Amino acid sequence: MSAVIALVGRPNVGKSTLFNKLTRSRDALVADHAGLTRDRLYGQVSQQGKAFALIDTGGLTAVSDNMSSLMRQQTEMAIEDATAILFLVDGQTGLTTEDIEVATQLRQANKPVVLVVNKSEGVEHEMMAAEFYTLGLGEPITISATQNRGLKQLLAVLSQKCPDINQSEITGEEEEAQRHIKLAIMGRPNVGKSTLINRLMGETRVVALDEPGTTRDSIYIPFEKNGQAYTLIDTAGVRRKSRVSEKLEKFSVIKTLKALEDANVILLMIDGKTGVVEQDLHLAGLIIESGRAVVLAINKWDGLDKSEREWVVNNIERRLPFMSYAKKHYISALHGSGVGLLLNSVDIAYRSAMAQPATSQLTRILEDAVAEHAPPLVKGRRIKFRYAHLGGKNPPRIIIHGNQTDATPKSYQRYLENTYRAVLKLHGTPIKVEFKTASNPYQNKAR
Repeated sequence: MSAVIALVGRPNVGKSTLFNKLTRSRDALVADHAGLTRDRLYGQVSQQGKAFALIDTGGLTAVSDNMSSLMRQQTEMAIEDATAILFLVDGQTGLTTEDIEVATQLRQANKPVVLVVNKSEGVEHEMMAAEFYTLGLGEPITISATQNRGLKQLLAVLSQKCPDINQSEITGEEEEAQRHIKLAIMGRPNVGKSTLINRLMGETRVVALDEPGTTRDSIYIPFEKNGQAYTLIDTAGVRRKSRVSEKLEKFSVIKTLKALEDANVILLMIDGKTGVVEQDLHLAGLIIESGRAVVLAINKWDGLDKSEREWVVNNIERRLPFMSYAKKHYISALHGSGVGLLLNSVDIAYRSAMAQPATSQLTRILEDAVAEHAPPLVKGRRIKFRYAHLGGKNPPRIIIHGNQTDATPKSYQRYLENTYRAVLKLHGTPIKVEFKTASNPYQNKAR
């Protein structure tokens, strides 16, 4: 197993900026807000012959409010997971009481620690580093994460403290062997996304409070169940555009849309207490546009009586008819009821989305469908289909060739789509059926 390095420090010292620089990504949100990173965020570092997993954490802080307490808990769990620790301090602010408290905690962890003084731009490095010697964690490394300064030295020192990071990059064959399902859990704020992930993981992996918008980052979480590897993506809740007023919220929405693009399967959560509302329809529209496979999870089901449950079932059928192919699960993320079968439906949806039926099979299904129900006449002539082949996957894209196929009525297109879905047993994924008409070599020629 590759090394895992935890990035630790009090809030607003630049952990997320350093995370993004080392992982060459923008996975961690960066803005001038203390306490911006609330959950553990995993990334992969692979540069200069070094390869390791990096955990960005919420800041360790003495503040006693509920959110800070949960952030501290997340950081402690990250330290537990880690092989070694990068302890980041702020050179501009200087040594603080909180830094001393964090250092004490890290010494108790009994793991290799690299002390990193960030924000060293425009300051005499030796003077800046001097006061941090008193922490008793060895010689500090001075860097500027925003200006990419000192990062090579940082990786060199880290490799001395943690030799496990000195390994070659993953080969193409190994990467293929590590293929896994990327599952984005989406829904409007406070629908229970983080609670569901914690239920699936069996630990308090993502900060969950009874407050809308607790998750700001899209959190990528490696996970394995019954021999199948997953990456669970907990997304920030997408709100209506008119309510996205803060710069921070806009960042989160963009990251949610990117998570949708990255995912193989989407688990769309609906609040059973409210049914499908406008924000849910907006999200469903984005999922349809993406072409991703989808599973529906109607949460908070345990709190509904019989008549309320009947209303919710009818509400979903009426408002989401365009997702009729999606498997529906009625669950309680908080208490666990109905959660056990979710991943089974995710696996089926993934296999359906990635299906690669042969041209011969697709053509045979087409011929059988036409024999069962012939296409209509167009200007006195029958539409003639010749063959079908696969044009792409995720979602499956079936291309049908023939004469006058561009005149195929919508109703007959749906008939063919439903036939392919039924015969190929494709569940949880949209199907795209496209038509190509053969050119007529005699068209526009003088008789």
